[in-house]
This record gives sequence, structure tokens and C-alpha cells, in this order.
Amino acid sequence: MKSPAKLEVRNLTKVYPGTRALQDFSAELTGGKVYALLGKNGSGKSTLVKCLSGAVQPTSGEILVDGVEVAFSSPAEASGLGIAVVYQELSLVLDFTVAENILLGRYERKGPWKVWIDWKRTNARAEVLLKVLHIDIPVTRKVSALSVGQRQMIEIAKAMAQDPRVLILDEPTSALARSEVASLMEVVRSARDAGVVVIFITHKLNEIWGIADYVTVLRDSWHIGTVPLAEATPKVIVEMMFGETKIHTRPRDLVVGSRRRLEVKNLTRHGKYENVSLHVNEGEILGIAGMLGSGRTELLRGIFGADPIDSGIVVLNGVEILKPSIPLMKRHGLAMTPENRKEEGLVQMLPIADNLCYASLNDIARWGILTAKRQDPVVRRWIDALQIKVSSPTYPVSSLSGGNQQKVVVGNWLNTDPTVVIVDEPSRGIDVQAKYQIFEILWDLSRRGVSVVFVSSELEELLEVCHRIVVMEAGRITKEIPVPEATSIEELYTLCMGDPAS
Repeated sequence: MKSPAKLEVRNLTKVYPGTRALQDFSAELTGGKVYALLGKNGSGKSTLVKCLSGAVQPTSGEILVDGVEVAFSSPAEASGLGIAVVYQELSLVLDFTVAENILLGRYERKGPWKVWIDWKRTNARAEVLLKVLHIDIPVTRKVSALSVGQRQMIEIAKAMAQDPRVLILDEPTSALARSEVASLMEVVRSARDAGVVVIFITHKLNEIWGIADYVTVLRDSWHIGTVPLAEATPKVIVEMMFGETKIHTRPRDLVVGSRRRLEVKNLTRHGKYENVSLHVNEGEILGIAGMLGSGRTELLRGIFGADPIDSGIVVLNGVEILKPSIPLMKRHGLAMTPENRKEEGLVQMLPIADNLCYASLNDIARWGILTAKRQDPVVRRWIDALQIKVSSPTYPVSSLSGGNQQKVVVGNWLNTDPTVVIVDEPSRGIDVQAKYQIFEILWDLSRRGVSVVFVSSELEELLEVCHRIVVMEAGRITKEIPVPEATSIEELYTLCMGDPAS
């Protein structure tokens, strides 16, 4: 057995034009240990992983593996020098077998000049690795036949097949059901027991106590500290992650009416969310708080009809709907701006004007024909009302900044004259000024009596924007908080991260 690995990082810094994404990160991590890497969005976690994995080159600083300084210009070089990363987005070939994926590009060979692949020896080699990792999956099974949790285990096995000294796992449980998480944790422990340095990125507090030996926290690009798990109480972790956080105040003229606009009764999609019930009144802004993988986006898509539901009822403006679909929900007054605006909310190569009109084409077009005479007033209305900065509405929407693209998504759906608007991560990837312009749009909708359901991973945004917040964890609503009572970002974040004892 190899001696435990050692990873040293000295003053690692990454500067982009106008911002420092990572500042003087230094740490010594030893093999045979699992380090939970925590920090809210924008804290520098992703930048650190990119620097360690070779995806980007640090501006300054040093990385040493087993006492030897390493430098690499690509993930392939980093992998060759002992650093492997398993990302949230899996990179398996679905039509290949488990063994083919694990040993991709490193198959056993036979025959003259080693031309032919020796599938018997290749499969046997993969079986040995799976046995060491306590993964009970046939190596000849196609990956397309596996569950998401099983695929995640095969992704880790694929990384371990490269004999890494450092294994970085980026939110490995975010898409897994609870039943799959325990199996994945066994695989992580097997990697740890092999003497590997394991860096485990997660937002779920209850996972830390089941797997980590140390907790490392980043905040605003700085390494706040690394503490043993025994010292890492929820209070300590949240204080390290947030420090002093200023919460802005929601305008006082936003009045919640008595009329119920949206009600969800026992909505269920197995493996995603279970028996979720909530309601939103006229003019109310309801926030849904929860960590990645809590089921927030899946719930919103179910309500909107973008994904099927297994059971439950959606009541929209007094109408009971058993099988939501996007056309049906839109017809009854529901609009939704998706989390992934670039792929699901916009057609990047087409003009800004067209992107502002897609959701309301049936109203704008006459006899199925869209003319500039009918389109132009609508486009100009929303460009002016939402203060979208455009040189010309004929330019492709991809030419706009992230904040202005988000405004186009909002304008597109406001064209449908909705009574309820669902916004999923509307401020992701946009600057502070654009973020508060989006908030002003939501507050203006409230003033007009439109109900809003607002999801954000930045929990302080929910405290700033909403009248009321419900907390989601593991596919269930676990808490409801009127915002005047939710004065502490630390308290809200701890609720979202889950009970360590669970």
C-alpha cells in the first residue's frame, strides 16, 4: 500500500480583470482524510477547483503533490500528475459498458503489436477496482441502464482508475436520492482508505458528519480556515461562511392581498419531491430556500408543467389542475423564468426582439404571421419598461450582458400578462446593479397584485426580496418563516443545510 498522499497549496491566487476570484489560499491536506470544502456561491470554491485541476492557471502561488511542485496547463496534465476531479455534470459514455467507461483509453491489449483490445482482461481489471471500492455493479452492464447514483459511483471509479493522489468531488450527491447517498459515501470512504486526499464539496450540512474529517471554508475568495470536524459545529461553520452580512430592506409599500393566486397540494414526483404543499396570495413574494439538490427547481418545473408529476393538485386562480402542462398553465395565468436562461429561456443566435415575444406569439402574430408592425411596439415597450440596454433589437440576444439577457427572459413572460410569476435563480451570473434592477421588477409586480415565487441560492436575497420563505430539504418543505422573523442569514442557512443528526 502506498504512503498517504500530501497536497500543499501555497498562496494560490487567481485574478480576473476587475476581480480577485481567489486570494492567497494556503493549506496542507494529508491523504487518508476527507476535507469538506464549504462556501456560499461566489466564495472561490469553483476557482480553487479549476486551479487545482488545470482548467485555469493561477495568477500566482504554488501547488505541491507529495512534496513536488507541479504545474499544468490542462486537466489532462493535472490528471497525469495525480489530481482527479469528478464534476456534477457526469462525463460517461452512456452506450459504453461500465468497464469501457472506467478504463476509457487505457484498455488491456493483446496480439501482435498490441493492436486488439483484450476485453477479458479489461473487464477483470475493472472488476478488481470495483471490488476495492465496494461497488457492486456488473462491469458488462451499459451505463445507460444505471441509476444516477450508480453512474456517479462509476465516475468516481473512473477517476480512481487513474491512481490519483488527490480526488476532488464537486457536489457528488446533488442529484441523488437519499437511498443512493449512503452507497456513494461508502465509495468515498474506500478512496479515503486508499490514502488519497479527498476534497468533498457540498452544501448539505448533514452529509459532513457522515464523511468528513476536516472542514475547510472559503468566503469572498479568502481561505477563512480549516477546522477538525469535532470543532465544526453548525454555528461555527455558518459564522465562518458568512461573517458580517448586511441585509437590505424590502420596500414597505408591498401589500399582500387576501386572494389566493396559487396553491399546491401534496405535489409529488418520486425521487425529486414528496407531498409538497404551499400557497401564494395576491401580490405576495414567496421565497423558496434550499441547497443544491433540495428539489427546488424540480418542484417549480412540476408546478409549471415542464416536468410530469406523480400525484397532487395545483390550484391556479381558483382552477384545480391535476396534470399541469406549459400551455395549460400559461393559459391560466402562470409564467416561469427558468434557472438555465441561456439554454431554456433564450434562443441565443436569434434577435433580441424575437426572444421578447416567443411566449406570446399567439397574441402578437396574426393568422400565424409575425410582422414588424405588430412586434415592434411590444418589443419597445419591454425594452423601455425593463431598461434593457440594447444597441438594436435586431442583434442576437447573445450580444447582451447576463443581466440584460435575464431582463429579456422576464420581458418575454410578462408579455403573457401573468397573475403568478415563478423566477428560478434570476440573479445568477449577473452584476450587483443588474441584480437590484431585477428585484425592482419583482417588487413592481407585487405592487400590481402579481404573485411571485422566487428561488435563489443566495439566501440573503430571499430576506431582501420576499414576504415569506419556505425551506426545502431533501424534497420536502421543512419550515415556513415570515421574513420579519427571519432576521438571521445564519439561521436561515443552517435550516437549509439540514439537521446534522438526520
